Amino acid sequence: MKPDTIAKSLAIGTPADGFYALKVMRETNAAADDVTDDEIRDAIKLLAETEGIFAETAGGVTVGVAKKLIASGKIPKDSSAVICVNRQRPQDLGRRQRFTATNRAKSSRACASSRRCWRMKKK
Repeated sequence: MKPDTIAKSLAIGTPADGFYALKVMRETNAAADDVTDDEIRDAIKLLAETEGIFAETAGGVTVGVAKKLIASGKIPKDSSAVICVNRQRPQDLGRRQRFTATNRAKSSRACASSRRCWRMKKK
């Protein structure tokens, strides 16, 4: 079985270490979840907008799952967590350029109507 997802680097039907990962999760009372392609895109967008990081799709999975685990209470809202995110890979550049071009156009329209942005441009 090969999963159908935009997260190609994680699309492994039967990961070699999957059994061991599940064993450790059970032994440590850990939690896991999954995300849809739309949730991956939303997480990538969130990272780009809030942290200036263009993550690869696997990074979107990490952030998307963390959001779900926080929402479900499996990661307490008031706690700290470290999330490892890989940044964009060369093969993701085409997607990044399309994503950036779309958002740059939206930002330009928003900025044009903003007095502060106009002043910054004028200087």
